[in-house]
Amino acid sequence: MENTTRYLDFFLGALSPAGFHGYFAQLTDEPGLTPFLIKAGPGCGKSTLMKKLAAQGTGTVERIHCSSDPDSLDGAVFWDQRTAILDATAPHTLEPACPVAVEQIVSLYHTLDRTRMQANAEPVRALFGRCSCLQKRAARYLAAAGALLLENRRLAAGVSDEGRARRYAARLAERRLPRREGPGRESVRLLSAVTPDGVLVYRNTVEALADEVIVLRDEYGAVSRVILDELRRQALERGLFVITCRCPMAPEDKIEHLLFPEVGLAVLTSNSWHPMTFHGQHNVRCSRFSDTEGLRARRHRMRFNQKAAAELLAQTSALQQEARAAHSELETYYKSAVDFARVDAILAETARAMGLAANPIG
Repeated sequence: MENTTRYLDFFLGALSPAGFHGYFAQLTDEPGLTPFLIKAGPGCGKSTLMKKLAAQGTGTVERIHCSSDPDSLDGAVFWDQRTAILDATAPHTLEPACPVAVEQIVSLYHTLDRTRMQANAEPVRALFGRCSCLQKRAARYLAAAGALLLENRRLAAGVSDEGRARRYAARLAERRLPRREGPGRESVRLLSAVTPDGVLVYRNTVEALADEVIVLRDEYGAVSRVILDELRRQALERGLFVITCRCPMAPEDKIEHLLFPEVGLAVLTSNSWHPMTFHGQHNVRCSRFSDTEGLRARRHRMRFNQKAAAELLAQTSALQQEARAAHSELETYYKSAVDFARVDAILAETARAMGLAANPIG
């Protein structure tokens, strides 16, 4: 039988200028969703278990990637089954509000050989400390880059016509966003993140959800921020489902992309950090909403800020690479102490509880 599963890739949290910022708790609060919270040490098979479950999913399946190691998963969401499994350990620690009644707990701690782990307590403690130190250093570089990029956004906003941009968004909503009965719904995700491999963007998710792509070309994000804020507001008022993709460099303040699965539309921001190119896309140059002379007068300072931010982001990724290497070393201690036969049994039990089939980890 042909596999008709539609896979989407997102982040649900990432390093931001203020440290790790995530939306895991918001996901567990989505109405009608049954969350499975998995708790275990590094290297115990969390990511592999979630990959196995995602591979057995049907309908629409989200793979939630780890921004510290995008090859690993922090979770999987099964749209059709209205269930999700999430890594509930630090830095995205989740505690159940209504254990078993709502949240289901999947623990792998009891699969570990306690004697073996205690014998390696000192190197394990040292590696946890090293990972934490490296991530904090990376966050400081990211914070410096974020300050420079925010300065550029403020400089650009000072010569932009916000009212005109908002009116454009309202007209766009009138043309492209139909009205539906009932309240609108919103899911918050990250389509991109600063990772050990640089800025990573899951463009395949856009292709899976949208037949029509509108790209806002905006190097500084001042105009696109206004347009996307207005489009989000309009979509929710019209009763639509919107996936709001926040900017990892300003997660509380700036929307980066909007996805409207019900109408097959994506509205994306494109810049030098994450250029967006799709077949047949409609481009909107956000400079048309700005005073060209005013931007030109600020260009020297803004170019300096961009260049310095690029250097800082490169250092952020380099430190994340070191942290990933330390974490991989840490995993070896846990892998040597795990009873993977017991993990296989937990996988099978979890798959049944979620209404999925599953293969053993092996």
